[in-house]
Amino acid sequence: MTQPLLTLLSAGIWWIIYSSAAAVLPAVMIWAILRWLERTPVVFNRAYFASLLWALSLVALGGLVIAAQHGQAIGQSVFALPWMRAVLVVGMLFGAFLVWRLVPRVDARRVKPTSACMAVAMVMVVVMVLGTTLHR
Repeated sequence: MTQPLLTLLSAGIWWIIYSSAAAVLPAVMIWAILRWLERTPVVFNRAYFASLLWALSLVALGGLVIAAQHGQAIGQSVFALPWMRAVLVVGMLFGAFLVWRLVPRVDARRVKPTSACMAVAMVMVVVMVLGTTLHR
């Protein structure tokens, strides 16, 4: 009974550690893009928090899809799975929502939804390019 519990606890800890490390580069990108689009400084720690929540959700959803499709897509790209493409679309919408709701400008106003969508789209472009080049 304790071994499965310790395994789940370890998996949860590593999920958080890897997601927090993976959220640094998207947070820097989101911060720079929002600073450029909004023409005022934005709060970096809130950009990192939104990026961390976004990375946690993407890793969890992507892992569930890969686990559910186990054995059916051997040798295929992960992006060829229809459920993975749906997870990417839902992840982009969730990421734009998080950036819009959680990242304030320095003057305590919210960033525009269009700026949040552009920041998330730029991050996803970089992730997709890196994901497809690393696969080959």
